[in-house]
Amino acid sequence: MDFVELKANLREEKGKELNKKLRNAGMVPGVVYRKGEETLSLKIDSKSLSKALHTEAGENVIIKLFIEGDKKKKERIVVIKEIQKDPVKDVLMHLDLNEISLTETLKVKVPIISKGEAAGVKQEGGVLQHVMWEVEVECLPTNIPDKIEVDITNLNIGGTLSIKDILLPEGVKILGDSESIVFSVEHVKTIEEAVAAPVEGESLEPELIREKKEKEEAEEEEKQEAPKQEKKEEKK
Repeated sequence: MDFVELKANLREEKGKELNKKLRNAGMVPGVVYRKGEETLSLKIDSKSLSKALHTEAGENVIIKLFIEGDKKKKERIVVIKEIQKDPVKDVLMHLDLNEISLTETLKVKVPIISKGEAAGVKQEGGVLQHVMWEVEVECLPTNIPDKIEVDITNLNIGGTLSIKDILLPEGVKILGDSESIVFSVEHVKTIEEAVAAPVEGESLEPELIREKKEKEEAEEEEKQEAPKQEKKEEKK
């Protein structure tokens, strides 16, 4: 994996109002975490940051960070811990970075994509089910794959591909249950039945509920009236 270079400045300004001023000036506030070290507050040019995030690696990009005024290190190797965006304007609001070591493994989530066309779809008219869209992997930072491709061409109708069936790049380990299904090919009828079938515990139709309730109320009323009727007959 290639490194992306990014420049930043130390940030003394803190607080919502000051961060708002930074954003209006085209800067994004952020922090760098490093275990056992003081957290650094940064401000980063929003255009440069946006460019760094739009690579094939996506949010798994490895950044070679140069911080103006950093007296301890000339450069820091960092990965993204969290990105905060404005949900309406879709602009970067804040960035959390983790400083890492290139000789220590880390855990990241990687997207899974299909490769080829399943035989069960092409020849048998089935439907491909993409069950898992990403997996968590553990590897060295330099071995992080942009994505994991899974060859589905030999997947017949009724067949499945699980985590254990995935061929991984050297030095990459998928975490989680190896039996978890990633892809499957189902009959169209099976899919339709699954959609049409009521979910366990799902409430009945309103009309059925009303009819059932009215019936129960009528039966209860009859039980309450029975003793009264018996007493009337005894008096007679």
